[in-house]
Amino acid sequence: MNLVQALLFILPAYIANATPVIFGGGMPVDFRRKFKDGERILGDGKTWRGLLAGLCFGSLTGLVEAQLYSSAMLQGVPGMNFLPLGFALSLGTMLGDLTGSFIKRRMRIKRGHPSLILDQLSFLLFALLFSVPFAPSGFFALDSLVFLVVLTYLLHVLTNIFANRLGLKKVPW
Repeated sequence: MNLVQALLFILPAYIANATPVIFGGGMPVDFRRKFKDGERILGDGKTWRGLLAGLCFGSLTGLVEAQLYSSAMLQGVPGMNFLPLGFALSLGTMLGDLTGSFIKRRMRIKRGHPSLILDQLSFLLFALLFSVPFAPSGFFALDSLVFLVVLTYLLHVLTNIFANRLGLKKVPW
């Protein structure tokens, strides 16, 4: 799989991960409940509106890719069924982000404080795991995975700095 195909493959996950920054807010997913360790289960940063927005916009990205694929614009991407892939990547992204937040709370890392792997890569790991049934043959080759890990890390850092400067995020990570 070439780099363009890898980007098209992962695009719904990237969109799902970015959307809650813009459309999030409101009631937290954990309903402000605490876990048995006395800490919040997830925290105020993980909201139902953000979760649903991520699922919707990531899935919509898969739908658009499916339409482009059927109209021959993406015919060079063999074996990808973008419609279920978009939803699977979006769901994996959102669950990976929630899992990262849950682990950070268990480690007593406060909201807004950075955690190298959990902030940048937990969503990618879950997205890739959820996408396995829909991935084209050969996608999970080492070069594709290394490319996505490095790209995801760099994009996450850069987009968070940008979102912070725009006032969309309180912290640049």
